[in-house]
Amino acid sequence: QVQLVESGGGLVQAGGSLRLSCAASGRIFSSYVMGWFRQAPGKEREFVATTSRSAGSTYVADSVKGRFTISRDNAKNTVYLQMNSLKPEDSAVYYCAAGRNSGSGSRIQEYDYWGQGTQVTVSS
Repeated sequence: QVQLVESGGGLVQAGGSLRLSCAASGRIFSSYVMGWFRQAPGKEREFVATTSRSAGSTYVADSVKGRFTISRDNAKNTVYLQMNSLKPEDSAVYYCAAGRNSGSGSRIQEYDYWGQGTQVTVSS
């Protein structure tokens, strides 16, 4: 069982930055692929970014490429999402997720555990 707790969301102006954190319980954090997803009101949950178990490989959605960076610190059981040049369309609840399945890391079905989400609101 893995418990995930996100933090770092908030209200920011367009062009600003935020860093989200997701702290995981348990001693086997490094065995999980980690991902970030987001869901805006009335829309489906969508993939944002993923990082491999060793952080040797990362992948981000085209919509955030060049602006968002995912990283992880296995010693701290934490995964991060650095978000720069934020746009109003980035406003959503952001969720972190952990999964043991090997795949692209971009599909919801690949993840077994989810956090409660943190709200990000970008004003224009």
